[in-house]
Amino acid sequence: MTETGIVFNVQRFTIHDGPGMRTEFFLKGCPLRCQWCSNPESWAPQPQVGVYRTKCIGRKVCGGCEDSCPEGDIFRFTAGKLAGIDRTKCTDCLACYEECPSDALKQWGRQMTVEECMELIRRDQGYYERSGGGVTVSGGDPLVQSDFVEALFRACKAEGYHTCCESTFCASWSEVEKVLPYTDLIISDLKLMDSALHRQYTGVGNELILQNLRRLAQEGRELILRIPVIPGVNDGRQNIEASADFILRQLGGQVRTCSF
Repeated sequence: MTETGIVFNVQRFTIHDGPGMRTEFFLKGCPLRCQWCSNPESWAPQPQVGVYRTKCIGRKVCGGCEDSCPEGDIFRFTAGKLAGIDRTKCTDCLACYEECPSDALKQWGRQMTVEECMELIRRDQGYYERSGGGVTVSGGDPLVQSDFVEALFRACKAEGYHTCCESTFCASWSEVEKVLPYTDLIISDLKLMDSALHRQYTGVGNELILQNLRRLAQEGRELILRIPVIPGVNDGRQNIEASADFILRQLGGQVRTCSF
């Protein structure tokens, strides 16, 4: 069981990913590459350097990123300002981030211990009690760091906090079942029912995902399914009907209505 995880964002007072007011931890690492992903900085499991071009003060004025990098020519500039990094050469040493004076380079992801997370969670205990809220882990996909989620949720349950795991469930069942004893609510997406299209738009097929969702329903887990409606991708009648059929026939209707 891992007591340290890689977290790329923490949001307090969230109201969208679970009931009530919540503290949400976004973890690094995801097996999917959804073309519409709103958090692509979460894909890689390790801390990385992110580029914010509008904050760059210019190559001629500064140049600290190039001077600090041990790998040489990995930075890409447009009109004298940093525009990108060659990820095939970058070793994620973070030297350029530490050198950048203008926050044009930022660190995506940092190690946090379970106790550091719990210190943040405890600050909002009163809000949880009044709103029926709690703690949510998302990502990325938190099951990439299932050992850390297990440890965090174990600590949460020991102190009486409601827990929610928001995952793609593109993971082996052995990873899933680590977190289940300490998870009150599960949220997942139902993106595409056709596996070939699922692979085309997310990088992986959906067989493992659907298998895990079926098993969760069979175990009577409290489950919320969301369908991210992507125009021209999954908003057609065929996919909508297939999604409804899967929920009714294969999940036995064991899906909670999303009311928050």
